[in-house]
Amino acid sequence: MTFEFTTEVAVRYKDIDSYGHVNNVTYGTYLEEARIDYLEAVVGRENSSSLLSTGADGGTGIVIANLEIDFERPVTMTDSVTVGVRVAGMGEKSFVLEYELRDDGAVAATGETTVVTYDRDEEAPRPIPASWREAIAEFEAL
Repeated sequence: MTFEFTTEVAVRYKDIDSYGHVNNVTYGTYLEEARIDYLEAVVGRENSSSLLSTGADGGTGIVIANLEIDFERPVTMTDSVTVGVRVAGMGEKSFVLEYELRDDGAVAATGETTVVTYDRDEEAPRPIPASWREAIAEFEAL
């Protein structure tokens, strides 16, 4: 797989479990951090600010409808991992993000999330904002 967008995610001491490697549930956090970096970089910090807020401000947010992670090899204590992120496709109210987590150049895990755009005022799914759709389509050549 090729990823136009990659980001570094720090591996923290607290991420390491009693087996000496990153605990499996922590991978979801790494994907979350990479997803936020992607949306800020591609959609734009000013457009994505509402999805990163607490929700009290209303506006458009995102919710995760599905999360899948396939583990390839363990990650042990290291400074950081590299996570590639890309949008594989967009529907009317959701889009699918694919991830590749690398440690020292080798694939440690792959993942996928289905993200639903969410109207915080209505507390319901809403169509992907046109500005988001255009920015993602341009970046991903969709």
